[in-house]
Amino acid sequence: MYQQNLDKIAELSSHSAMGVSGPNCDLVNFSEYISKNLKLYELSNDGVQLSTHAQANFCRGELAKALRKGPFQVNVILGGYDAKVPNGGSLYVMDYLGSCVKANYGAQGYASNFCLSIMDRDWDEGMTEEQAVTLVEKCIKELQMRFLINQSNFITKVIDKDGVRTLSYGSDPADN
Repeated sequence: MYQQNLDKIAELSSHSAMGVSGPNCDLVNFSEYISKNLKLYELSNDGVQLSTHAQANFCRGELAKALRKGPFQVNVILGGYDAKVPNGGSLYVMDYLGSCVKANYGAQGYASNFCLSIMDRDWDEGMTEEQAVTLVEKCIKELQMRFLINQSNFITKVIDKDGVRTLSYGSDPADN
C-alpha cells in the first residue's frame, strides 16, 4: 500500500528540521533517534541547543557509525536558522554513507533527477521566500508530470528567524 500521509520532515528544534528519504522503517527510526538525542542534549546542558552545523555533524556521525552495525538506508537534508550565523540559514545534504556537504539547495531520492536541474537553473542568492516557494512549486509540478505514481500531496516547511512553519501543496495528506 502506498502511504500518502507520512510527514518525512522532522522538526529537530524550534529553528531546525530534517527531511529524510528512504524505506519507511529506517526513516522513522532514524528521525526519531536523532530528534530525541538532540532533545536529550538540550535537557542535559541547561537548555543549550546545538547549532545547525553541530546538528548536521551529529547526524552525519550517527549515519557513519551505523554503517558498521546496522546501516540506516536514509538520505538526509537538514536545514536550520541560527541568529549567530551570517545570513542565518544553512542547509546540509547527507547520504546514507554519512557524507555531508553544506549546500544552497538540495533534493534526495528520485526527485533529485528532476529537481536539481531546476534548482540549479532558477536558484539565486538573493531570493525572497515567495520566490523560493515558487521554485519548489515548479519542482513539484515537474514531479507530478514525470512520475508514474501520482503523488498529489506535498508538505513544505519554511525555516526562518520566526521558527519552523508548514506549507502544504495540494490537499492535507493527513486527511486521506
